[in-house]
Amino acid sequence: MTKFFATCARGLETVLFRELEGIGASQIETGRGGVFFSGGIVELYKANLWLRTAVRVLRPVFDGPVFSTDELYDAVRTINWADYLTPNHTLAVDCNVRDSNITHSQYASRRVKDAICDQFRETTGVRPSVDTERPMLGLNLHVSKNRAILSLDSSWDSLHKRGYRPIQTRAPLNESLAAGLLLHLGYDGTFPLVDWMCGSGTFLVEGAWIAMRRPPGLTRKWFSFFGGLDFDKSLWGDIRDTAREEVATTLAFPPRGSDVRADAVELAQHNAKGAGIGHLVTVKKLELADAKPLPGEPPGIVICNPPYGERLGDEDEWIPLHRKMGAAFAENWPGWRLALFTASDKLAKQLKLKVVRTTHFYNGSLPCKLWEFV
Repeated sequence: MTKFFATCARGLETVLFRELEGIGASQIETGRGGVFFSGGIVELYKANLWLRTAVRVLRPVFDGPVFSTDELYDAVRTINWADYLTPNHTLAVDCNVRDSNITHSQYASRRVKDAICDQFRETTGVRPSVDTERPMLGLNLHVSKNRAILSLDSSWDSLHKRGYRPIQTRAPLNESLAAGLLLHLGYDGTFPLVDWMCGSGTFLVEGAWIAMRRPPGLTRKWFSFFGGLDFDKSLWGDIRDTAREEVATTLAFPPRGSDVRADAVELAQHNAKGAGIGHLVTVKKLELADAKPLPGEPPGIVICNPPYGERLGDEDEWIPLHRKMGAAFAENWPGWRLALFTASDKLAKQLKLKVVRTTHFYNGSLPCKLWEFV
């Protein structure tokens, strides 16, 4: 069994824990900004394929104190890199440093690369080359408070990049965070989901994929673990094909979205089509007061990520919108839950609705809360 660490946005650790249980991982333990787990190559492949809330799946190979780049170089040289790559491999090192004697992330990355290449040059006379776009071996270096953790990065490109949202809005919600919020709410497709301020449609796409049991990595063309010495192409193909066969093609309650802006509606429709669900979800141009449950539809969740002044204008200018939101929900959505994701307590309180629960999350570095109302 190998020890891995799946990274995620802060606040999503508990959701990611449950996801890892679902793929059969063992020895699962939450950390800060991620979850530790144990497994073999099957669990590694499934983690990259299935995890909706993870950003990267890492395999630590060094964890220890370093107080200079020379100490870092020496530590990396203690690893037998022939276990992980050959001189014909390409490699790249992604690095972040904070609160340490080592302050320059690019130089730290270069020292790791030099240590590996120097080891191969001395033993074989040939050194690996660097490919920062699609390395056959991706490495992640994290240095915090003079402690370095060097890991094999099996994902490389962030797992939140699903491929259906090439055009970014001014204040986009990360795909992994959107999926995590839905999973936190208990959404599984057995009840309706509506986003009445859908923007680029991220909640709609992630919700549809959850309801369909469609893995977020199903159509991804490349993961860094493809370049590993132990990559089993046949096993990966079997795992992916089995997952594809189990994807539902119809939904009991297809997610619905609306927005007051025609360009947002068009973008959401474009992204839904790119995600392969354009025929399932419905997106319309509607005012808040005109968005209502369908006749005979059971209660479900209305979710939204409205402007709150941090990225789009000043906080106070959004007070009327939030008051309108609360009034529209109270009048038109009896029995439903409203989930509001925002960084502003002041604006959330403008809805004047009964609060069921608030949960802390982060949108990047920005502290936010998910407010649940009835």
